[in-house]
Amino acid sequence: MLILNKFRAWLGILLCVVASFCPILKVPIKGNWNLYQSDARLFFITFAILGVAVLFLFIRKAGAFRFMSFVMAIWYVLAVIAVYFTANNYTKYGFANKLIGKVVHFQWGWIVLLVGVIFMLFSTSRSGKITSQTITP
Repeated sequence: MLILNKFRAWLGILLCVVASFCPILKVPIKGNWNLYQSDARLFFITFAILGVAVLFLFIRKAGAFRFMSFVMAIWYVLAVIAVYFTANNYTKYGFANKLIGKVVHFQWGWIVLLVGVIFMLFSTSRSGKITSQTITP
């Protein structure tokens, strides 16, 4: 049986939502970009995953929420890799890619998103206590 800690779950979802609007990338001329400005598809898919997780939290399906937490963790890793490769392969010219890769930096929004995903992952746990009733004469 899964036990869902709602405080951790809501805190994780809130941190993931806030992290989407935090600075994700620092671009030299344009300034800081959030997740929507770096890639709108990543933003919408992230919010779709969070929306389904909230739905499962409302209807109290702990197993489904745990599955969506794992999906969100995998999506976090894929998003970091996608943004990294996008920043390093922005143009078809090798020199420009190396230059852009050196001047575009990751910001602290990724850490906030990671903490939110970790809170979501650790909000569900297995019930380890199995009680057996023994009848004594």
